[in-house]
Amino acid sequence: MSTRGASEIGLLRLVAQRVVGTQADDVADVVRHLGAVQAQDLPGALRSVALRTASRSRAAVVAACDAGEVVRSWPMRGTLHLVPAEDLGWMLPLGTPRARAQAARRRVELGLTDADIDRARELALPAVPATRAELFAVWEEAGLEPVKGRGYHLLAELAQTGVLCFGPMRDGPVRDGPVRDGTEPVIVDVARWIPAPRTLERDEALGEWARRYFRSHGPVPAAEFALWTSLPAADARTGVALARPDLATMDVDGVEYLLDPAVPDLLAAHRRQAVGVHLLPGFDEFVLGYRGRDDVLDAAERDRIVPGGNGVFRSTVVHRGRIVGTWAEPRGRLEVTRFRETSTPSDTAVARTHARLP
Repeated sequence: MSTRGASEIGLLRLVAQRVVGTQADDVADVVRHLGAVQAQDLPGALRSVALRTASRSRAAVVAACDAGEVVRSWPMRGTLHLVPAEDLGWMLPLGTPRARAQAARRRVELGLTDADIDRARELALPAVPATRAELFAVWEEAGLEPVKGRGYHLLAELAQTGVLCFGPMRDGPVRDGPVRDGTEPVIVDVARWIPAPRTLERDEALGEWARRYFRSHGPVPAAEFALWTSLPAADARTGVALARPDLATMDVDGVEYLLDPAVPDLLAAHRRQAVGVHLLPGFDEFVLGYRGRDDVLDAAERDRIVPGGNGVFRSTVVHRGRIVGTWAEPRGRLEVTRFRETSTPSDTAVARTHARLP
């Protein structure tokens, strides 16, 4: 076990998450490495994955979706994520039970029954591939009334039970730059879109998921794995125990952190890049991959990332491994809000980083 100061945590995570360091152009491998990429904000998710590739191309990320290598679904926490298509089948049974239990209570409030779920499934399978609007129209015509959250609930339930997922883009590849109006993921039949899913036994899957999380998100305390996946505590402990032999440990102010053993040497090789300026999308895994964010964000600044705790995360400015501000680009013009005027990157450095964004 090595001992490092908390000031190093953010730098090590930038390397572990492949924001800096050696990058390749295999989009599916980037998503596989991260385990999952939060994707309710689709343009932000495309950018998050692209900036971890050598080409930094959002069009390449869309191409991976079009090719069936990456899909978008609700594998955990009741939230949309990009995941490797081959892994969706073993992730869903692990990550969805809690979200589905909560949704079942909501179903009563929406006036939906188990028979409605069955009917929605019967209608959906011959109707897809289809956009969300097209599928909802099919349900509307059959009397399922997909309004006021009912359609969303039906779609999420069918996705979390492995029937449907989001696959290719209807309008084809997206050019680098803002995602075009009208471009949206198409809903597909999982059995047809993912004909050769990877099959893992339950414990094997738990170990695999934990291993990916700590290698890509570490250094991080063991408890964060359960919070990230929403797994029950017993399942999370099993996953951590199975992954632990392949991980290194660090002591940070008396707390054990787990990480990929290769990350410290990678940081040493890429430290100059790591300590520089990074502009990350609002729902990037550098922020959303952790419930506890004090290692990279001052507690006093939390509300400036998520104003009012409304669940909408602003895009962040990272410097020397810590979040030092937020940024936006209304009408394509960069606007930066700094938390402090001292010890923050120069306007020139921020503008240069913005110009390189995918």
